[in-house]
Amino acid sequence: MNIQKLKFPIGKYNPGKNPNSELITQWIKQIEDFPTSIEDLCRNISLEQLNWRYRPEGWTVKQLIHHCSDSHMNSLIRFKLALTERSPTIKPYFEDRWATLADSLDDNIENSLSLLQGLHKKWVILLRSLNDEQLRMEYTHPEHGEKFNLAETIGNYAWHCNHHLAHIRKALASNGKYN
Repeated sequence: MNIQKLKFPIGKYNPGKNPNSELITQWIKQIEDFPTSIEDLCRNISLEQLNWRYRPEGWTVKQLIHHCSDSHMNSLIRFKLALTERSPTIKPYFEDRWATLADSLDDNIENSLSLLQGLHKKWVILLRSLNDEQLRMEYTHPEHGEKFNLAETIGNYAWHCNHHLAHIRKALASNGKYN
């Protein structure tokens, strides 16, 4: 199997700087549905399956779940910074290092699943409240050296949700092949 296909099972994110309101609404719905989708995928999952990987040297199912709660917390903060400051520079973080910390290696995924439920409810309230002017607000990502507006960032995180759901599906379908 092609490693790029394993790494990006739904393809790489293709940003759109000016998505229409219909697309933004669709993306927000994907973000809203994500916690339930991930819970449905992981219902009755075994400890062995939590430690399966979606590709050689990829993250385990539990690391993916814990990563999503970390990443989406950061995203909500980035949105709030962009809405309350003039084009702020956000703080990036080392996802790969965070994925090796004790909370990301914990076999109990319930805390991250609960966090995702509450976080996404809060996040979606904020996203649905944004007007056209707010959707154009930006933050600077120093890692990429460019500005991102909130409209395109909604698309990025909808993609992120679907990207990691696909990883979990691949890991579970692999039957531990990549461990």
